[in-house]
Amino acid sequence: MSKRINFNDVQSKAYDAMDALDRFVAEASIDKLHKEFIKIRASQINGCAYCVDSHSHDALKLEASLQKVLLISAWREAKNIFSEEEQLLFRMTEEITLIHQHGLSDDTYQNAIHLFGEEKTAQIIMAIITINAWNRIGVATELRPPHRRKEPGINQLKNDVLCH
Repeated sequence: MSKRINFNDVQSKAYDAMDALDRFVAEASIDKLHKEFIKIRASQINGCAYCVDSHSHDALKLEASLQKVLLISAWREAKNIFSEEEQLLFRMTEEITLIHQHGLSDDTYQNAIHLFGEEKTAQIIMAIITINAWNRIGVATELRPPHRRKEPGINQLKNDVLCH
């Protein structure tokens, strides 16, 4: 595998435009943890290991439970773990990320308008579009997650009680 371009070095104006989208999303009224959940789910679908790693750690820093972070990819089977809002965010993220399948369905869109309102729904759509663009940059340029010495949330594992 040869080293690929650093997009910021080669196309700094394009990178600046992506940063502007990031600033818009950062200022949006979406809960910070929900933004990270959107980023994790889109990154999982797109196979962007760099972004899955980065945003999973960011979610843990925001005090997301380790269980939630680990179960995002299986949220449908763990509906008892995720709120109605979170489930709708995952559904929107999947439908927009996999736009070639059927797009954002009328049912999901109407549920979003009902639960979030028009302004926040538009912000959520932009957040999903933005992470999808970053994922494509990350995958195309083969960004890789760093090796980490200490994993956030590992103390949660030691303190969790397993129920069988």
